[in-house]
Amino acid sequence: MLVKFKLNLLVVFSAIMGFLIASNGVINWMALAILALGGFLVTGAANTLNQVLEREFDQKMKRTADRPLAAGRMQISEAVMLAGFMSMAGIILLALFNPLTALLGMLSLICYSFIYTPLKRVGPIAVFVGAIPGALPAMIGVVALQGGLTPLALALFGIQFMWQFPHFWAIAWVGHEDYTNAGFRLLPSKDGEKDASAGFQSMIYALLILPCIWTPYYLGITGIISASLLTVCTLIYAFLGFELYKKCTREAALKLMFSSFIYLPLAFIVLYLDKIN
Repeated sequence: MLVKFKLNLLVVFSAIMGFLIASNGVINWMALAILALGGFLVTGAANTLNQVLEREFDQKMKRTADRPLAAGRMQISEAVMLAGFMSMAGIILLALFNPLTALLGMLSLICYSFIYTPLKRVGPIAVFVGAIPGALPAMIGVVALQGGLTPLALALFGIQFMWQFPHFWAIAWVGHEDYTNAGFRLLPSKDGEKDASAGFQSMIYALLILPCIWTPYYLGITGIISASLLTVCTLIYAFLGFELYKKCTREAALKLMFSSFIYLPLAFIVLYLDKIN
């Protein structure tokens, strides 16, 4: 619970898929294991620091009240010490690839823990800021292999960055009461309340994924099959945002939320499978 294991696995998965999509077909399993462990440790440190800073607010939300710090099962000093060890070990492992990989890992940790976390009580700007560290894993995977901010790294970053807005806002809509009790304002409306703006902006950000989907095809990395299939998936994702815009119901938000859970893993898997076939 301290490292948010399920969320952490999604981060590690994104980094691994970035590495695999960037590979030339020969997989270095040792490098892949180092990337996965380094990414897991850095993300675990960021999630731990997030809980240290939000422990009082976590107590006010049903879904977070049982977290170790919020429930009092762990001391703050213990959590900070663990975060320190995980961050150091994780950054060292990422540095084995190249300095830029380590720098991006450190940037992700700092941005998530110390910028995104306090901004959640300020307004929806937090979602934009949080989408940056949230989109770095796939980029880190590519940079670990290619050593620089290549067009592929930027394209995968773009996919994961744009994907997060419908994902975050659907979750914020469904858990609005809980978030409000803790003082978090994540929905994009002027007053942070549920209205059509969340659905409309979700639709726009989903459509902005399209150029990123086609970039690997134009780079000659993937083929027309993945680009076409993911175009359809992206249009469905955008349509569910449109449905939330039109209906403004919990049911519509739930459909968008669950589709977001499927969309990102599917996109990376399809891109990889099309690359190797």
